[in-house]
Amino acid sequence: MSNHRRVVRVSRDVFDELDLVLGPGRGEDGTPSANDFLTIDLLPVVDAFATRFDDLPELIPGRPDYRILISGGVLVHAIAVAGQLVSDGTIEILKIRIELRS
Repeated sequence: MSNHRRVVRVSRDVFDELDLVLGPGRGEDGTPSANDFLTIDLLPVVDAFATRFDDLPELIPGRPDYRILISGGVLVHAIAVAGQLVSDGTIEILKIRIELRS
């Protein structure tokens, strides 16, 4: 495991997906808002990609530049996130899927 911390960017598509799935406000059923998710559940995901990218499983076998993280969340049941190491050495979070409840 490396002590190196990479820069991570989150693509516009991820923000659009969160807005679509979660919306701007908390749901009456307890569903978090997109902003809730960004401040509580997305930050540990970004940190994992920044510090453990090389240790995450390959999203596409034989393509070490694409990795995936699947984990539980604080506000949501599960999160699956795909990221790519790009030519300038940064990681771009490309896709996100969340499962609200088990």
